[in-house]
Amino acid sequence: MVSSWRIVAEARANAPWDGLGARRYGGRWNPVGLAAVYSAGSRALAALEILAHLPRPTPPMVFCLFEVKIPEDAVVDVTDARVLASVESPEIEQLTQNFGAAWLRAQTSVALRVPSALVPEEPNYVLNPEHRDFAHLVFGDRKNFAFDRRLLR
Repeated sequence: MVSSWRIVAEARANAPWDGLGARRYGGRWNPVGLAAVYSAGSRALAALEILAHLPRPTPPMVFCLFEVKIPEDAVVDVTDARVLASVESPEIEQLTQNFGAAWLRAQTSVALRVPSALVPEEPNYVLNPEHRDFAHLVFGDRKNFAFDRRLLR
């Protein structure tokens, strides 16, 4: 099993796995209109990914940490060299969104392992909440998570 981690604001803690935010706003691996759940290969990377998107200074917020365990055979890796190269761009690239959209629609796996744009040597996971096997993932309990104040200035 692969452990993956997700940090969400407390306001989203009742539905951290629905993919609604990604459906509404799109992301690196999905266009607007397609649900996806983003998670990270470690707690630290999950924190870094959240920090990259928070406004500065960040108002006081409560966060929650969740773990999901994914069967290794339910994970597909991105191997396309052009797609992998485009991840290094600080901007979201159409290439990665198109790749992710095709993967989400094809329903070939419940999880896609992708390199983090922030730390390319570390994996992030894109989960398909509409995949038939999504309900079979092992979702951990909610845990409170606090960022060190120095990181939120």
